[in-house]
Amino acid sequence: MNISAPGIDLHAHTTASDGSLSPTELVQKAASLGLSALAVTDHDTLSGLAEAQSAAAEVGLVLIPGVELSVEDDSGRFHLLGYLFDPSNGPLQETLVHIRAGRAARNEQMAQKMAALGLPVTMDDVRTEAGEDAEVIARPHFAQALMKKGIVTSVKEAFDRYLATGKPLYMPKEVLTPRDAIALIHGAGGVAVMAHPGLIALSAEALAQRIGTLAREDGLDGLEAYYSQHSPADTQRFLALALANQLLVTGGSDFHGTPKPHVPLGVVTQGKPADAALLADIRARISLQRQGE
Repeated sequence: MNISAPGIDLHAHTTASDGSLSPTELVQKAASLGLSALAVTDHDTLSGLAEAQSAAAEVGLVLIPGVELSVEDDSGRFHLLGYLFDPSNGPLQETLVHIRAGRAARNEQMAQKMAALGLPVTMDDVRTEAGEDAEVIARPHFAQALMKKGIVTSVKEAFDRYLATGKPLYMPKEVLTPRDAIALIHGAGGVAVMAHPGLIALSAEALAQRIGTLAREDGLDGLEAYYSQHSPADTQRFLALALANQLLVTGGSDFHGTPKPHVPLGVVTQGKPADAALLADIRARISLQRQGE
């Protein structure tokens, strides 16, 4: 079923990180749904972008280079989306290599925890679930391996019992501070957006203060106000915060495929994709930033 164009989705993952569709498959699916633009925002890697760009050119879809980073400082952790940067930027590439090395070390520690608990899952099992194209192995791959062995019946159960913060297999990973991550994305010519603010474990007042500080002091460019799991009230709250802090508004589904079967591609808000005007706003912000350099 086609969704009405010109809709866009600015948050989707591929097999380069923890999605279940290859970059080509993801782009083809987006085109089949009638989307006019798609952002590929894999965790800590840009390795799916070239293939996605090639596939997008074949089907007439606008492909937005993106990435999703975990960031943390004394005020807590959240996810940061970068858009429309130069994927060949040296500092960005080098930093992502370092982050992925930290992920790999964490994964080995998690595998050791599984062995200590007597769980019949090895790191090789997890790598098999990730697939040969994955440059990033993440917790959803552990969840899928646990499911394959019959230890849990769903990804949600795997996180609830073993993988979420504070659970037996959880290990923290090395991350950037918000300020450093935003500067990294700006240095590559892009914009930095707080992902799914409604999922951040802060009170409404504390989150509003956090967003204000990030906008004033750290250069945050936008909020993902339109998000597949935000309630209508959440959406209105974040639209107001974006307006109050002169932030861009973006929208994405956070599509992963099999790891998040309840999240369809292109369904961002009220059962529809995000409006294409949001992408025009992002481009306009980048143009102004470049004029000010």
